[in-house]
Amino acid sequence: MENWVEIRKSADFMKMASDYAISPITARILRNRDLTDPSEIRNFLSPGPEAFHDPITLTGMNRVILVLKEKISAGLKIRIIGDYDVDGITSTYIFYKGLKYFGADVDYVIPHRIEDGYGINIRLIDDAYKAGVDTILTCDNGIAAYDQTEHATSLGMTMVITDHHEVPFTEDEKGEKIYKIPRAAAVTDPKLPGSEYPLEGICGAFVAFKTIMAYAREMGEDSTDSFAGLRDELTEFAALATVCDVMELKDENRSLVCLGLKLMQHSRNLGMRALLRVTGMEGKVLSPYHMGFVIGPCLNASGRLDTSLKAVDLFLETDETRAIEKATELKMLNEERKQMTLDETAKAFEIVDGSPSLDNVLVVYLPDCHESLAGIIAGKVRERYVRPAFVITKTDKGLKGSGRSIDAYNMYEELTKVKDCLSKFGGHKLAAGISLVDDTPNAFREALNANCTLTDKDFTETVRIDMELPLEYADLNLARDLMKLEPYGVGNEKPLFAVRHVTIISGRLMGKNGNVAKYKVRNDAGRVYEMIYFGDVSAFEQFVADIYDEETARRLHSSEEVKVVLDICYRVEINTYMGRDSVSLQMVHYR
Repeated sequence: MENWVEIRKSADFMKMASDYAISPITARILRNRDLTDPSEIRNFLSPGPEAFHDPITLTGMNRVILVLKEKISAGLKIRIIGDYDVDGITSTYIFYKGLKYFGADVDYVIPHRIEDGYGINIRLIDDAYKAGVDTILTCDNGIAAYDQTEHATSLGMTMVITDHHEVPFTEDEKGEKIYKIPRAAAVTDPKLPGSEYPLEGICGAFVAFKTIMAYAREMGEDSTDSFAGLRDELTEFAALATVCDVMELKDENRSLVCLGLKLMQHSRNLGMRALLRVTGMEGKVLSPYHMGFVIGPCLNASGRLDTSLKAVDLFLETDETRAIEKATELKMLNEERKQMTLDETAKAFEIVDGSPSLDNVLVVYLPDCHESLAGIIAGKVRERYVRPAFVITKTDKGLKGSGRSIDAYNMYEELTKVKDCLSKFGGHKLAAGISLVDDTPNAFREALNANCTLTDKDFTETVRIDMELPLEYADLNLARDLMKLEPYGVGNEKPLFAVRHVTIISGRLMGKNGNVAKYKVRNDAGRVYEMIYFGDVSAFEQFVADIYDEETARRLHSSEEVKVVLDICYRVEINTYMGRDSVSLQMVHYR
């Protein structure tokens, strides 16, 4: 059963409405997002690059710029080593394009997901050494590469680390954290201990973007017309990574994504334009949804089923015909990935449902699953059972897995308690990647659950409601005013309203597969509204059958008259048809 909680934060909403030319309802939502400072509110309502924090305030950035400047001036070879997800791909592209602009002798390598695993390794360092590379520049990885950094240094190479992941640590007998930071020539990461950077939660591509911006300022290029075009192009790539790496859309992240979405609609990058075309996004007003669920998965699919170098290659393509061919290949890889994911997710659900009891931390063993899909499936398991979940697969190099967590469970810190079961692990609060020591996941599962302190309360999904709002207030004027809060995403969710005692008086199914429902509902004042539902229609019918009876459930979607009284959580949307706007009410939760 869901736990509905109304956010109740006080402020003078009428004054806020007057000060910022918004409705009192929109003002309350801003307060719910913890926006109280006038400059923060203005930046939120009118996001722009002025909200970006000074890149030099990132701990270690001054040193990164100094080392890169020395290496580029001396004509020494630099190799970028990224990662195989969207953040790693875009970080690599940002650094490559940026450093090329400043005349660097630079190339790039992205580890192969299966052959190399996450992050830089000894083989990649040895390959760089044999290729005459002087400096290795990491992006979206490296903060845990202590031994690899020592190896590179022993070969006379220079290591520069840019990352955004958690810094590895151990705990002393008092429980205090002892951080282990690689002894590189330069290290920057917003999560470095003692960092005073205003926003810890930025992605690796944004760190790379800030590095290039800081370098441009150092070279006196940041305000030139020639650099402006590159800055705009790199902005859209950093924005894409911010959405796909699930960073909170607040502070400078929100401004970055707002700018990036506008720039991506008319992208300067030929490969990006090709990808928008083959996915049917060309000419559309883009949102974080399109970044996170259309464009991003095509890039991720390259790293999951082939190599992420294909994605970087697409963005460096200069021939339109070849760009379309390469974009089409990525789209087809993603289609293949989606079907494989559906099949393996069904197996995972079957395993959990068939277990004699439900563990607090779920560990699902899918030996034949492609290891690159483990994280996606773990996320679906977590979502269905509202529990931290790991999916373990069998590979040529032993058992590997990925985990996805709930808010109450810090996955990275919990893994440090069971590291005897692991040969390798990394990640952050809500996600992790692991390699197991043993050939069976049972010991890992038992250790995780033995150390777990989660309670039943932690497994109850909490629905955070912005306010109770009678349906008569949910009109087109409000829908238009709420558009000022876009784009929505993690940390800036779509406003959610609640209304009590709504009566469904009829309903019917819509859509190609009959998986969308449309209802006529009546409020306590007797006014009738239309409401649409994109959720699990079968589960809703079963709910009605349990609360009322089978006959009422049968008639629910038959267009016949019914009387089903519910409390509903809903969202206010705008529907545009034939050039005319109308308000659309979307049911999200019910009880």
